[in-house]
Amino acid sequence: MHSDQDRAPLWLRLLAYGGIGFLFLPIAVIIIYAFNAESAGYSFPPKGFTLAWFPAAFARDDVLAAIGLSLQLALLATVLALVLGTLAAAALYRREFFGKDAITMMLILPIALPGIITGIALLSAFRLAEIPSGFWTIAVGHATFCVVVIYNNVIARFRRISYSLVEASQDLGADVFQTFRYVVLPQIATALLAGGMLAFALSFDEIIVTTFTAGNETTLPIWMLNQLTRPRDVPITNVVAMTVMLITALPILAAYYLTRGTEDIAGSGK
Repeated sequence: MHSDQDRAPLWLRLLAYGGIGFLFLPIAVIIIYAFNAESAGYSFPPKGFTLAWFPAAFARDDVLAAIGLSLQLALLATVLALVLGTLAAAALYRREFFGKDAITMMLILPIALPGIITGIALLSAFRLAEIPSGFWTIAVGHATFCVVVIYNNVIARFRRISYSLVEASQDLGADVFQTFRYVVLPQIATALLAGGMLAFALSFDEIIVTTFTAGNETTLPIWMLNQLTRPRDVPITNVVAMTVMLITALPILAAYYLTRGTEDIAGSGK
């Protein structure tokens, strides 16, 4: 039982509820109006309930093409981030060498900097290298900040693994690849899975960096941004926005449940 003294003061609770409402009220509006029977705008109250906008949205070729492109980019960016982030974490978590702090800072910068700075920097680099903007430039741009998610997850897990497990594997005659496959990988598996899910969610709905690197490609967030100038398509846009929220929220929830409680495990990362 908690006494009244343990409870937060009323003003603090009101601020907390207000913050939650500020964050989630716009999401609730989008969900409600995805089922609105009226086709024009956001008239209040909603004029009825309908599911007609869902088949209408997913029957459009432009919507399906944008979703398909975003899924491909998110998968590719996640794979690149998994490889690069894991290698970076393996190289940095235990060894001390000159420039280690600078490398760590450079790894974290893409997600710490405002997206517009990262986007301009990538666009300038691609133009200097005479690389045309398109699918691969978007994937590389997304991978730059997805690497941070993987790196942070994996290096945190590495730091909780007892290095004696690796030494014991080597003493028993295992080579580097066998040690990684049978000893290290099982320990970091959930960290990789959770980081991969978070990276996928970040890439799928990213728009700022994408705007600078997309060229003529239209990802789902860019499609939604373009829809703002078409008020007659508001119900379709709401349906697609709700789909984006579901696609990005589910991996984040899964990553949370996969890694919940692992911080209390000593000598093992599972």
